[in-house]
This record gives sequence, C-alpha cells and structure tokens, in this order.
Amino acid sequence: MAGITTLGSARQFMPYFAVTGALSLGYGSVFTLLAEIKHQFGLSGTEIGLIAGMGLYAGVIAQVTLARFADKGHVRLLVHTGIIAAMLGMLGMALADQSWQFILARFLQGAGIGMVAPAFRRILITRDPPNMGSNLGAMGAFDVSGFVLGPLVAAAFAHFISLSAPFLFLAALYGLVYVWVLRIDMSSVGADHVKVPVRRMLRSRPMVAGILAGIAFFTTVGVFEASWALLLDDLGASTFLVSLSISLFAAPMVPLAPFGGRYAQRRGPIRVMSVTLMGAVACMFVYGYVEYVWVLIAVSIGHAVFDAFTMPAGQLAVALSAPAEQAAAAQGLYGGMGLAVAGSAAVVTGPVYEAWGPEVLFTGSSLFMVAALAGAVALGEELMGPIGRRRRDPN
Repeated sequence: MAGITTLGSARQFMPYFAVTGALSLGYGSVFTLLAEIKHQFGLSGTEIGLIAGMGLYAGVIAQVTLARFADKGHVRLLVHTGIIAAMLGMLGMALADQSWQFILARFLQGAGIGMVAPAFRRILITRDPPNMGSNLGAMGAFDVSGFVLGPLVAAAFAHFISLSAPFLFLAALYGLVYVWVLRIDMSSVGADHVKVPVRRMLRSRPMVAGILAGIAFFTTVGVFEASWALLLDDLGASTFLVSLSISLFAAPMVPLAPFGGRYAQRRGPIRVMSVTLMGAVACMFVYGYVEYVWVLIAVSIGHAVFDAFTMPAGQLAVALSAPAEQAAAAQGLYGGMGLAVAGSAAVVTGPVYEAWGPEVLFTGSSLFMVAALAGAVALGEELMGPIGRRRRDPN
C-alpha cells in the first residue's frame, strides 16, 4: 500500500518534474558548446571560464536571496519570472557574438533556474510531507536526466544545423514550458507574508548538519566534473568513451534517487548520508590511484549509486530542519551553498591536478569530505533516525 501511495504522490507532481528536466537541458548544454564558442568568436580561456561559471554563481545569488519570497506566497511569480529569464538567457546565447553578451545571457539563465528550483521544492515539501523524500528524489532524477541529455541535444543541433540552433531550440522549448506552467497549480502550504532571515535557520544544529553533509557531497560533484575528462584523457580514453562514462554515471541515479529519498526519510537522512558519503569518499580516493579506464568507470557507477541516496537525503535533511514557512528559503540556502562549493571546488581542481596530479587532488578531496561529514554527524543526532512529519523550529 505504501508503494501505491508513493506512486500516486509522484504522479501528481509530474508536471513539476518535467519542467525541472526541461530547464536542466539548457543548463547542461552550454558546457558542451564552450569550446566551439571559443573558437568561433575568438574568446580567451578566461572569458570562457567566466561564461561557464556565471551560470553557477547566478544560481547561488538567486537561490540564497530570492528563494525566501516563495515562502511569502510568491511561488508563481518566482517560477514565471525564472522561466522567462532562462528563455531570455537562451535567446541571448543564440544572438551573442561578444564575451560580455555571453556572460550576461548565462547569468540570466542561471538566475532563472535558481528561482524555479527552490520554489518547486517548497511545493513538494509542504503538500505531501509523508512522501517528501521520494518526491525530492524524483525531482532530482529529472534534474540529472535533463543535465545529461542536454549536451547530446546541443551537440546534435550544433553539428547538423549551426552553433546558434541549440540555443534557439531551447528558447522555444522554454517558451512552451512557460505556456504549460500557466496551467499548473502553484499553491503551497504554510506560505506567510513575514520576514524569514536566513541567519535564523543557521542557529539550528540539524540545519548546520545538513549543510555540512551537503558541503561534502557538492565537493565531490565539483571535483568530479572538473577532473573526470582530464583523468580519462590522460589514461588514453577517447572523447566518445569519456561521454559514455558520464552517461553511465548518471544512469543509476535516475531510477534510484526516488527510492533513496524514501529510504532516507525512513532511516534518517544524516544516518544514510554518513554511509553513502563514506562510499563516495572511497570512490574518490580510488580515482587518484587506478590507471585502468574501465576499472575507473566501474567505480564511478558505484559512486553514482551512493550519490542517488546522498542527493535527496541532503535536501530532505534541510527540509526536516526548517519549519514549513521557511521551506523554500532553506532549500535555497542549501542549493546556493551547493553551487558555491561545487563551483569553487571545480575552480581549484584544475590547478591542483596540473601541479600535483590526481593522487594529491583526490586524496585531499577525500580528506576534506571526511572532515565535513564528521561535523555533520556530530551536529545531526536529531536526523539520525526516522522523522516522518516532524519539523524543527530553529528558534
């Protein structure tokens, strides 16, 4: 009966999952086309780095500063504005021919997605508390699917038509998504027109525990994304094999993330993350010392299984640590922190890898993750067991 209930719950939120996946298509597609943009428009490596990073940092700003407005009854406004901003960002990428234009377009896209994500999570959290773990996991699965599919779509359009074609296609897709969103129910429970200071949430030990666990998780995300292609290339892997390995990494997360969220709600998110993050730590350590490509790919698939549990468990830990009237602000804080940590880790990864090699990079990353996880476990005793509907008020 519980399985039937969970399935029914997921179906009612399918429109939100689909919109999330569609927005993620554009987020992942840009990375695939950066090299082509550099060559066609004669941009420098620094300018390309700014284009790549601007989407991440715009997402940080939007999630940390704007997510709280969803808690004040403005979910619909945030979602509509976010989709329009993302659509304008795609149009800007299609029409741009100078670095500042690409950077501005990327900022609009990242900020737009940053507005939508925590607003949607608020709806999942407040409408169906008994199944929030599986629902958050399902949304994460669609997010990952869109991010992985985006580069394939972008590469196909760019190869067969032109460099601007993927961005025009995605702008049109976002326009259709916006028309569809006009018909979607955006109501949520517990919205209140009151000030919701972020610092108030940071007084909560469980909230800090969830954020520390998130820091450990997003560290591996940033390091992996920035170093994986370099690592496999140094071991002689082809570009096709690198792309295939990334798809294989994402594959387990799609079916397992909803189950991971449900399991984290039943067993306790910090308890689950204490196991899955240590599994990820072990995988990260192995990456630095194994010199066989297919062994690394096999380890990465195991890593993805751990991440399928970690990803929704982190969002759940934060959701359970905040009262309903702060649901979106809490998710915005967690998501913004995650983007900031992943972006910073990615920036540091290149120089460390080049100067000292994969052994130092992955060993150092593993030790940092263990330290962050230890802090989470020390502060997160209240999230070490099943919590169900209970929430904490960080007062």
